[in-house]
Order: sequence, then structure tokens, then C-alpha cells
Amino acid sequence: MTTKKFKTVQESQVVISELMLPSHSNFNGKIHGGYVLSLLDQIAFACASKHSQAYCVTASVDTVDFLKPIEIGELVTMKASVNYVGNSSMVIGIRVEAENIQTGELKHCNSSHITMVAKDSNGKSVKVPGLILKTDNDIRRFAKSLKRISMKKTRKQEFQDTDFISEEYLHIQELDNIKIER
Repeated sequence: MTTKKFKTVQESQVVISELMLPSHSNFNGKIHGGYVLSLLDQIAFACASKHSQAYCVTASVDTVDFLKPIEIGELVTMKASVNYVGNSSMVIGIRVEAENIQTGELKHCNSSHITMVAKDSNGKSVKVPGLILKTDNDIRRFAKSLKRISMKKTRKQEFQDTDFISEEYLHIQELDNIKIER
């Protein structure tokens, strides 16, 4: 099998649908977020593997926005696309919709971005095909991925900063829900 140098976004798209059962629910009768996360990881793997033609691992779950609850008995459809490619990494964008199969009503329940990395059989990262952007949506998603990657790098640097000067944070004493005791 020959690997292409570039692939369109459409060549790697994956769509899955699953009926939500009572066994997928939480104590409130809604579909458990952890179950949805598991499905998100599965479709991200499928999409990334389809694009790279390699085994892929989850590097990070960049965003998961739970917008609306999913009910037992709804048909959930997940649509995954490669939004960005690096050398061995891919950002997979996933849209989750739930359909009431009795009324046909659709609702957008979740949007997620997961970074996957292609690996060879020895666990070494491998180069992935480039991305051909054909539509305005493809370009928009790629550009937004670049912005998210930049924000992620900034956050990572901030959290690794070990120079903590408590005087810089004295303003937090003004918040109603904290009390500082030394």
C-alpha cells in the first residue's frame, strides 16, 4: 500500500452513529460524559488512522465542550475530520449531534478537538500526509487549529513557570469564595 503525500480532508472523514442505551446513562438519566469521551477517542483514532494509514495514539484532548445533554434513546452521530496536520500529529475535530428518533429533532451536543500522533510498530512517530484544503470550512478549521495550538503553547509555558510571587496574586483576596490564611 502506498501512502499519499497529501490527502483531502474529505478522504479521512469518519462518521459513526450509535443508539444511546440506559446502560450509558449517569445517575441523572442523561448519557454519561465519560461514555461520550470514550466514543470521541474511538472516532478520533479511526479518523487519524485513516488519514495516516498508521497506528495512532491520543496525545491530548484539547477541547471538549459539552453543549447539551444527550438523552437515553437518542441516536448520536459523531462526525470527525482532520483539521490540522503537523509532522506526525493531527488535530481531529469532532461534532456530536443527537437525534430524537421519534420527532427527528437534531441538536448539537458536543464539539471536541483531539490531537493524535501516528506511530510505527516500534512506537516511533511517523510522518503523516499533508492536508489539501479545498473548502472555506477546511481553511477556517485549519486556521482555528493554528490559533488553538498557539494558545496551548502559551498555557503550557505559564503552568511550567515556577517563579511564583505571591504579591502578584493578592487581588484574589477580594473574591468572595476564598480566604487566604498564612
